Formats: sequence, structure tokens, C-alpha cells
Amino acid sequence: MFDTADDFIRRDPALQHRYQVLLFHTGYKAVRAYRKSHYLWTHGHPFLAQLLATHSKRKTGIDIHPGATIGKNLVIDHGVNVVIGEETVIGDDVTIYQGVTLGARCAVKDGVRRHPTIGDRVLIGAGAKVIGNIHIGQDSKVGANAVVLQDILAGQTVVGIPARVVN
Repeated sequence: MFDTADDFIRRDPALQHRYQVLLFHTGYKAVRAYRKSHYLWTHGHPFLAQLLATHSKRKTGIDIHPGATIGKNLVIDHGVNVVIGEETVIGDDVTIYQGVTLGARCAVKDGVRRHPTIGDRVLIGAGAKVIGNIHIGQDSKVGANAVVLQDILAGQTVVGIPARVVN
């Protein structure tokens, strides 16, 4: 398993036991469903992949496109209204809070990537929007409700609308 209950327990102080994660944590359930739907997507079964992704979205309130590429140990905490778009790339050990959108700046598929790339060990705060073909460097933090429209260098913390560097 890429994403273990222990990863969620380590990054969510409200969780104390694996059973809490396995039985009740919607973020964990959404990530597990994504892993299955992504497998189907990459092995030539897009209809089944989207069917599973849609079922997961209805059950969890978390919309992860099966075409997204997500590294290991993703934790989605309080995951309601999280959207991860089709071409999004997420590194390892990323934490995402509720209401986050990793989305496109436009709906036109013209051969140019439309979604962001998120580096390893990035924390994305509640309500943040990371929009367009931009890169968020490893070990960065995106503050709650920030709107990120430009690249963020490794280790930076950004807040505000539009997002600005604060460290």
C-alpha cells in the first residue's frame, strides 16, 4: 500500500488508532479509491476508472481525477470539497486540507499542461486554490485560502490573494 493508516495518524493529531482511519476517514478512502481508479485509467479502462472515481466523489466529497499522478503517502485531512484535476502531479508526503482545488486555468485542451505540479512534502492549507500549469517547490507551505497563480520556490511559504511569499 502506498498510503498507510500510519501516515494519516502521524499527520492528523485527532487520529489515534488505525481503525479510525480505515473505517471513518474520508480522505483515506478517497486516496485508496484514487489508487484503484488510476490503475484502471493507466491500463486502458477509462470508463471503469471514471465510474469508480465518481462513486468515490459521491461517498467522500473529494474529487480526484483518475488521470492525476500522485506520489506516495498523500494525506487529505478534512477532505470535503477537495478537487484534484486530471493533469495534476503531486509528489510524495503531501498534506492537503479541506476545500483545496488543484485545478486548471482554462478548460481548453491545446497540448499545454493545464494543472499544477506539487513537490514533495508540501502542505496546502484549507481553502487554497493552486491554479494552472505552475510548480510548487518541495517543502513549501500554501496558507489557508491562498490563491496561487505563479510558481513557488522550494521551502517558501505563501499566503493571500493573490499568494505572496512571507518567509
